[in-house]
Amino acid sequence: MSDTFEAALIARTEAMLDACTRCGKCVEACPITTPAGVTAAPRAVIDGIIDILRASEGLDAARQWARACAASGECIKACEVGVNPRFLLAMARVAMAHSGDDAADRRRRGIENFRRVTRDVTHLARMQLDDALLQRLGQETSGDIKGQRARAEPPDFVFYIGCNVLQTPHIALLALDIMDALGIVYQVMGGPTHCCGVLQLRAGDVEIAGRVALAAVDKIAASGSGQVVSWCAGCHMQFTEVTLPTVERLRGARPFEMTPFMLFLGRNLDRLRPLLRKRVEMRVALHRHPSVVGVVEAAESILHAVPGVTLVELGQPAVGLAAALPAYQRELHRNELDAAQAAGIDALLTVYHFDHRHLCAHERDYEFRIMNVLEIVGESMGLRRDDGYKRFKMMQDVDTIAADCQELARQHRLNPQTTRQVIQAMLSDQPLPLPGRAS
Repeated sequence: MSDTFEAALIARTEAMLDACTRCGKCVEACPITTPAGVTAAPRAVIDGIIDILRASEGLDAARQWARACAASGECIKACEVGVNPRFLLAMARVAMAHSGDDAADRRRRGIENFRRVTRDVTHLARMQLDDALLQRLGQETSGDIKGQRARAEPPDFVFYIGCNVLQTPHIALLALDIMDALGIVYQVMGGPTHCCGVLQLRAGDVEIAGRVALAAVDKIAASGSGQVVSWCAGCHMQFTEVTLPTVERLRGARPFEMTPFMLFLGRNLDRLRPLLRKRVEMRVALHRHPSVVGVVEAAESILHAVPGVTLVELGQPAVGLAAALPAYQRELHRNELDAAQAAGIDALLTVYHFDHRHLCAHERDYEFRIMNVLEIVGESMGLRRDDGYKRFKMMQDVDTIAADCQELARQHRLNPQTTRQVIQAMLSDQPLPLPGRAS
């Protein structure tokens, strides 16, 4: 076993590099190479990644590939020897950060990233929710166990929401409503106090990323459940591909296993189906985000179980989160929205909160709604939650949004100037600009 998180992470990376056969199949399978302009031979590209990780400059094409990663997961499926190329790309980005900045700059950038996310999720949640709902999502509370107040035994599982879903809290609340209806005992954890460490790792500050990750692991493990259901794809990848395997190498065992919520719900479809009592007469299409294996397929199975729903295939590529290639991301969004319009659907459905944030405001300009999958499930179960984030985003005006949420902002003593900064950041988080706004 290794002495520190960083040493264990390095040892894992080295072991994976030794296992890699450099066949290049991961590069061949990646849907982002062409949009990223990665034209070098696949073998040369993966050779370049290994060079970067072994303290060499590396091929430019390899650096391009690492920076452009959309986390589709296709590279993992393509590997025949059990290597996780997506993990190697993450580590390559860390190595690139180390070669470009000194330790003080990396730490400063990680702190700035964390503070910005904390500011945004804290304000946006409080602009939409009262104290009771915030506490239900594990915020400003010690983390009450739903249905376990008088019991000593651990919950069935911890529901780890991550941080950014707090910007669109109706999604997380619907997940809790559905679990309540299923009679599941859970404990909610998440928010900036339970950060997964990905922000610090992206900045290249491995030491602080390790401290943050271990703190979150210990808090989650203290529930005694041994089982965690995750919401956020980014957090899920960080825990299952970086943190938990490293903790296992560091401490000799994993403290818990983690399952994506949509996959968990799909596995409990027999329990869910009798609760889907109301017909939802809608033609819907699914925004397919493939980062975590099985999630899209689970979402499709759940939608097929909702009476009245017709699932329409739009035939659009599923590449993950192409945020590193803004022009390509805009093209993907535009093509999908136009295809949805042409198909005459009633709603385009997202699974993850970040896709919902990027797409929901386009409801203003198209003849269909943009909703989360759980809203359809909830509709059939008689469960509804207001999508405050979409309401704000469609207003497209800082003053109007500030006026709309002023009562909750006052109750939570939010700084008016900071609130306006958060609103502006929310409006700017729009990969495909709405008509009439600057590109």
